[in-house]
Amino acid sequence: MEERKLDTNSLIGFLLIGAILLYMLWQNQPTPEQLEAEQQAKQEQTDAVSKQEPTVDFGQNSQNNSIDQQKSQIGDFAYSLQLPSAKNQFTTFENDVLALKIDNKGGGLSEVKLKAFVNYDSIPVYLIKDGTARFNLTFSTSDNRTLNTSNLYFEPSLRNDGDNQVLSMKLKVSEDQYLEYQYTLTPDDYMLGFAIRSQGLSEVFNTREKANFEWDLKALRQDQSIIFENRYTRLSYEFDGDKTSKLSQAGEDEEDLENVSWISYRQHFFSSILVPDSPLKKAQISSFDLVEDETVDTVFTKRYNTKFPISYTGGELSQNMSFYFGPTYDKVLKKYNKNLESSIPFGWGIFGWINKAVFSPLYAWLSSFLSYGIAIIVMTIMVKILLSFVQYKQFLSQAKMKILKPELDAIQQKYKKDKMKANQEKMALQNKAGASPISGCLPALLQIPVFYSLFMFFPIAFELRQKPFLWVEDLSSYDTIAELPFNIPFYGDHISLFPILASIAIFFYMRMTTGQNMASQPQQEGMPDMAKMMKYMIYFSPLLMLFFFNNYASGLSLYYFISNLISIGIMLVIKNYIIDEEKVLAKINVSKAKPKKQNRFQKKMAEIMEQAEKQKAAQERRKK
Repeated sequence: MEERKLDTNSLIGFLLIGAILLYMLWQNQPTPEQLEAEQQAKQEQTDAVSKQEPTVDFGQNSQNNSIDQQKSQIGDFAYSLQLPSAKNQFTTFENDVLALKIDNKGGGLSEVKLKAFVNYDSIPVYLIKDGTARFNLTFSTSDNRTLNTSNLYFEPSLRNDGDNQVLSMKLKVSEDQYLEYQYTLTPDDYMLGFAIRSQGLSEVFNTREKANFEWDLKALRQDQSIIFENRYTRLSYEFDGDKTSKLSQAGEDEEDLENVSWISYRQHFFSSILVPDSPLKKAQISSFDLVEDETVDTVFTKRYNTKFPISYTGGELSQNMSFYFGPTYDKVLKKYNKNLESSIPFGWGIFGWINKAVFSPLYAWLSSFLSYGIAIIVMTIMVKILLSFVQYKQFLSQAKMKILKPELDAIQQKYKKDKMKANQEKMALQNKAGASPISGCLPALLQIPVFYSLFMFFPIAFELRQKPFLWVEDLSSYDTIAELPFNIPFYGDHISLFPILASIAIFFYMRMTTGQNMASQPQQEGMPDMAKMMKYMIYFSPLLMLFFFNNYASGLSLYYFISNLISIGIMLVIKNYIIDEEKVLAKINVSKAKPKKQNRFQKKMAEIMEQAEKQKAAQERRKK
């Protein structure tokens, strides 16, 4: 479900708030005596609040707006909702893995710090910081006015509930009339409970109109390579039980969803995930790419937005959900039994299955007792040994074709004026000898799922993040052996060594395999052009590797370097010690002497070629 545009936020809520609150002020004008008593009571309440709740840490930001200014700006109703905490203050609380800061204004998350991680610049990882996220609940009142909670001030109250910390943020009309955001933080947990509920406001709400909750977030850059990080920063979601999809990686995209189980704002190695207690019946999501120029120092990668309606129950609001703020690591995500690990881009179809069932657990096991770089090398060796029989079959097919080449060339020369007859005779010879070019291609095709799965695995392997190896400081990012004073398009402003080594290995491997392939192919018209193209590929592919992987994870380049070295070694062993061309020739002669039955495919091909030859002959007779 790839998508289209970006949702825009409403800009008229503030004016509507003022109108409805002025109306409430006119309706409830107090006498001078009541005003004096009210002010005295509120001052006493403010003094009492400042003395209680010693575990709440209020961080001063700005207190320039006086109560009178607030009252004149948004009216009596909002005024009654704000006091006694109508100030830009913050409430902080934390567990072993998260440090959170909640803003009184709007009652939403102002800061989320992951305590166990730092970014590429050794600064703590913040998923939210300095207003990069916003919570907003929009609802209609009984006189058809609209309020946005992001403009209003909440009153905080922090308490302990057993081992859990519970932070209540309330918009109060009175002690028993309020709108509440409730945060629940359990020990050593990346999941933050969040609930929206109201009490005593059934006469205030216009229940004919649904309330809408909106969560907006700008993803902060965390990785060294902005190009690499932005490629794996993406909004994904689960719907209709167990189906997963995602928005476009680049540009602007949006989607209307139904039956949504979770929505993940992935920031490569870290994620902010909304998990409702029960699937959302409807939701609107959007994503916008904020990286305009990948060559400059960029602070943000994507902007995400989610909006969904909340229904009234008995005239009151009630919605329970959770937010996961933590690593994009399947080992952690699996603990929640919500299928959150499906937000990790392991690859589609069989590729994802191979990664989840084979490579991810295999690498986790190897890295549990080996260094992370050595674990990559060992896993590469294991994969190459497993696929060595495929390489053997491929090389054996090439050897057979090389032995048959003189006979195939003779057939080509004999029927050079009749291509169809030449192809028929060559096919018959190959069939008798048990050799076919197709038999060399099929083993190569079997390797594609493995190669592509590993290509998808290394960039998202959380285990590699900030793990050093040899001269590499971080296997999940590019290695740098030299900084350039300028930026080369498509290459970057640095030189990475592992892509250079991998390109050299690919060059020699392609040179060996291309030479073997060309030596086994019979001479045909147009072959000189084909040979030129193959020679160009020998140089083009390593060059492409050099440019493409200069900004990619060094762990992936290490894999390709080792993989091609091993392939060269296996090829030399097979050629020099395993395949004996004289024995292969003897087997071919025995096979040629035996009557060979054609399979269905071969029979069908022979019939097609025979019919084509008859049609050609008929056309030539008509011309005469």
